[in-house]
Amino acid sequence: MVQSFINARTLTPADMRNPKLAAEIAKQLRRFHQVEIPGSKEPQLWNDVSKFFEKASSLKFDEIEKQSMYETISFKEVQKEIVELKELAGHLNAPVVFSHNDLLSGNIMVNDEQEKLYLIDFEYGSYNYRGYDIGNHFSEYAGYDCDYSLYPNKDEQNHFFRHYLRPDKPEEVSDQDLEVLYVEANTFMLASHLFWALWALIQAKMSPIDFDYLGYFFLRYNEYKKQKEMCVSLAQSYLSRSGRGGHCC
Repeated sequence: MVQSFINARTLTPADMRNPKLAAEIAKQLRRFHQVEIPGSKEPQLWNDVSKFFEKASSLKFDEIEKQSMYETISFKEVQKEIVELKELAGHLNAPVVFSHNDLLSGNIMVNDEQEKLYLIDFEYGSYNYRGYDIGNHFSEYAGYDCDYSLYPNKDEQNHFFRHYLRPDKPEEVSDQDLEVLYVEANTFMLASHLFWALWALIQAKMSPIDFDYLGYFFLRYNEYKKQKEMCVSLAQSYLSRSGRGGHCC
């Protein structure tokens, strides 16, 4: 089924680092987040993570090698991480918006001549936390090789935030507003790793696609563990200064 044809090229992960394109993605994402969709406006992140966990923690693989790898996963540990991160993120009171939830380079197109950018593929779209949509997008800077050294630094993130918060006057965004979004995005980036790690386990069992989904679980979960201390510390420091409490891990 063809719904429409867009005369544009698909972005590469490297394109997302381009300051001009990053600014345009931020503007388009702001517009997307302002869409009002009828129905429940409950954020879906933790509901989805809970469903994924339930399925992912009770799988059985026919292949002995896959089953052996699967059995090395401590689901008790994973569940503890989910509960603690959910509690911490809850203290941030992040705005709930209609979110794309899968803003990787393959879901962004650009017509270079007309300088028009398009967000496509809304199959994961739902109401969700603003910080999750942005943090998940930043994780996709790593590309298909999952090179997380490419995750945007604070200056690159602030460039994105300025154009997201004030597309008309990005230079007028306050330091306080930048900090709020920086904490949100980097806390929910952790949730993104947990979400896609659990998703990958289910795909390892169900998907007909020839891809190492089991290996992908470990890539995402290990990156979560690597980034956890820094991001949790960032959020706790922010919460203690703003008087909102919040303790995790």
